Amino acid sequence: MRVIFLGPQGSGKSTQAKMVADELSLPYIEMGQMLRDKAQEKSDLGESIKKSLGAGELVTDNIAIDLLNNTLNDPEFAHGFILDGYPRNQAQLDGFKYSPDKVFYVKVTDEEAIKRLTLRARADDTKEALLRRLEIYHEKTEPLLKKYKNAGILTKINGEKSIDDVRQEIKSYFKNE
Repeated sequence: MRVIFLGPQGSGKSTQAKMVADELSLPYIEMGQMLRDKAQEKSDLGESIKKSLGAGELVTDNIAIDLLNNTLNDPEFAHGFILDGYPRNQAQLDGFKYSPDKVFYVKVTDEEAIKRLTLRARADDTKEALLRRLEIYHEKTEPLLKKYKNAGILTKINGEKSIDDVRQEIKSYFKNE
């Protein structure tokens, strides 16, 4: 089973995706963490990613596509995966070699996302970077939701409920399968 979790930063999608991965015994991939890890490498690729992340921008589509597709070629992912925060735009969707079975959209308001993100205090979470990421999310990622909805695989989740309530709602979806 291939499951994607989408939503703006601060929506709680990572928390939920990790729990689903544990419950379904599927490998979990957080695209943002994969990129942050690469940004720590002393290489041209690492420096390019670090610069993009620091400015609140997305890395180039080619970098994201190649990094993820190469990762998913590993036999560990042959029986499925839980993917957090990818694809982020149409080009990434077009370059993604793996069609999802389910897509969860964890929806929160921008105000709630910013409130949550300021509490986590990560180095690349400046106010300007957070606002820029939300702007990019609305402009580039939200249009993908319609494609998943039209494919009949999108489930919208109210991410402003408690972590446990959101978890129970997602869990009930898998029980109905």
